[in-house]
Amino acid sequence: MADHYYSSKPETAHDRRTIETVLRGRKFRFTSDAGVFSKQGVDYGSKVLIEAMEIGDRDQVLDVGCGYGPIGLSAAVMASSGHVTMIDVNERAVGLAAENAKANGISNVTALQSDIYTNVPEVEKFDVILTNPPIRAGKSVVHSVFEGAYARLKQGGSLWIVIQKKQGAPSAKEKLEQLFRSVEEVTKDKGYRIFKAVK
Repeated sequence: MADHYYSSKPETAHDRRTIETVLRGRKFRFTSDAGVFSKQGVDYGSKVLIEAMEIGDRDQVLDVGCGYGPIGLSAAVMASSGHVTMIDVNERAVGLAAENAKANGISNVTALQSDIYTNVPEVEKFDVILTNPPIRAGKSVVHSVFEGAYARLKQGGSLWIVIQKKQGAPSAKEKLEQLFRSVEEVTKDKGYRIFKAVK
């Protein structure tokens, strides 16, 4: 079977490249590779999420499906006195996320390999959880991302998610509304929807 970005150990030959980009007014330099999500450059949905997300200076943040790190590292800059945990099932992505944190001088992060939440105990609670969920992994995986986020948020904490309308935004919103006390569409851009769900 061909590798997906949600394979735990991609076997695709390495094809490392450097991406330079500006996110929330800050310059970043990322290394990406074959076998990880959006290796050519930060995808549009992630950019819309990064521009919309609200993160406090001291927040404890979890980035689910971090890829090579653009969302989590942007969050870490915003939570300068807080901490960001970045998780991904893909070990190559996790290695790149850690490398990109160092390359951008960002130290308030931890990158962990984790199949969804297997390595994030439920007792650990976060102020904010961010995700650009792996839509291609299927609805049950996406819904388990939402359910696990609810369990790991502090009371009043928020889950921020980007999803394309044509990739199931309406059914995602319905699922979020079953779990969370308030679900708001914060913004939409080129078919991408940003939802903020508050526990």
